[in-house]
Amino acid sequence: MKNPIIFTLCLSLLLWAVVSHATAEEPLLAGVGKVEISHPDSPSKENPPMVKALALSKGSTHIMLIAVDAVAVAEIGSIRDPYMADVRAALKEQIELAPESLVFNASHSHARVTPDMVARTIQAALAAWNGRVPVKVGAGTGYEDSVSENRRLLLKSGKEADVRHAYALPFDDEVAAMGPIDPEIGLLRLDRVDNGQPLAAVFQFACHPIIGVPDGSNSADLCGYAAETIEAHLGDGTATALFLQGCGGDINPVLYKSFTIPHDSKPLGMKLGLSALSGLQKIKTSADAPLKIIHETLEMPRIDNATRIIEMDQEIDKLSASLKGTTLNFETFLPLYVKYHLNSNFPSETASRYLQDEMLKRSDWKTLDENNRSAMEAYLQNIRLMEELTRKQINRNLLVKHQAEREKLGTTVKAETVALRIGEFRLVTFPAELTVRIGLGLKKRAEKPNSFVSGYTNGYLYYAPTAEQAKNRGGAQEDSDCVLDPQWQEQFETAALRLWKGLE
Repeated sequence: MKNPIIFTLCLSLLLWAVVSHATAEEPLLAGVGKVEISHPDSPSKENPPMVKALALSKGSTHIMLIAVDAVAVAEIGSIRDPYMADVRAALKEQIELAPESLVFNASHSHARVTPDMVARTIQAALAAWNGRVPVKVGAGTGYEDSVSENRRLLLKSGKEADVRHAYALPFDDEVAAMGPIDPEIGLLRLDRVDNGQPLAAVFQFACHPIIGVPDGSNSADLCGYAAETIEAHLGDGTATALFLQGCGGDINPVLYKSFTIPHDSKPLGMKLGLSALSGLQKIKTSADAPLKIIHETLEMPRIDNATRIIEMDQEIDKLSASLKGTTLNFETFLPLYVKYHLNSNFPSETASRYLQDEMLKRSDWKTLDENNRSAMEAYLQNIRLMEELTRKQINRNLLVKHQAEREKLGTTVKAETVALRIGEFRLVTFPAELTVRIGLGLKKRAEKPNSFVSGYTNGYLYYAPTAEQAKNRGGAQEDSDCVLDPQWQEQFETAALRLWKGLE
């Protein structure tokens, strides 16, 4: 070509076209790693807690999902700060992975984990990073409505209570309704390009994994059993299943408070795993898969409990003053209660004694029954008051704890929030125990299908109830064990919707 300027221009355009084509065709790479994290003093008989890593890369974009079978990745439990900072620093140094590329999600299982969590997490992450291969991905959903229940109880009084082992349930005749569950399972499947077999599966679900196993041994709980079920039956059995906790702040396993059956998470976990597996098997995967992550830190107002603590003190004083003396004690109450419930017509003696009184126009036995029923009702009323006092005092102590933190740490709190997209799988996260209505509401407002919400991610900010639920402070743990002012909900939901849009 005689004109060097035209030649240079043509060459530049050609190089640009080649680079652009290569960039557009960058393959999605994925790798997995997993390491057991049982505490050495609490070995697991089966279903051990794990830390699992999923490394994803496309061109210069990288995401590392870290799924931990632990109650949290900061603040409570045995994994404390600077766990995330230490892992991020190590991976930045060793593989130049940007700290904001790491997303840590705690399953919230109450497993006892090893003290060397940083080292084991790095081991899992490096295995995932070094094992990356080209993959195809697909997103979808599963459905499971028989393993979870909402633990919030709407009382006939208009107040709300929750189902915990820390205090007694309200009496059945006080309960009017209970809250919703989220039966949707968010699913992501990644298949190897070279042999078509599944490499990894991500399943996201909202439920406290806190039922344990009958002998009380260390366990990853229902999410661990669910992952084992998926891994055993998906493809050729070599895939790794990672569980992400959803908005399970007020969701318990079913029959969590039962005293008539052993506490066993295995049947529930296998059920969840099979339901997730059913959805995973229907997913079609594609090599055309965008990869994107957005990281944002929100500054939110911290709750001020000063006025509510004063109100609760007054409520507790009033309840205490309502306790009355009773002629019965527990040893006399219990046999009477049983007897009067076994035979309400003739509880104190045989029918013949009552019938003879009636024939002689006497009321000796009926009068005795009236007096006994009145005494039992007075004793039961004290029990009701005592149990309500217990609930109020325990939840009041939570308000006091967080009020002290406010005075020590200031009036705002920072929340690390992430939105990520893997193919058509979209996730937004928040570092608190989001209640289920948050997830249900946001998913309903999402513009794209397969959009999911996870709490318990990149830190721990206790419970995050809705603004409406926050009016019940002192009545349920989710509303009391909270550092966030009710304004947090609108602030987070606005950010979540904006971040989802930013993924497109």
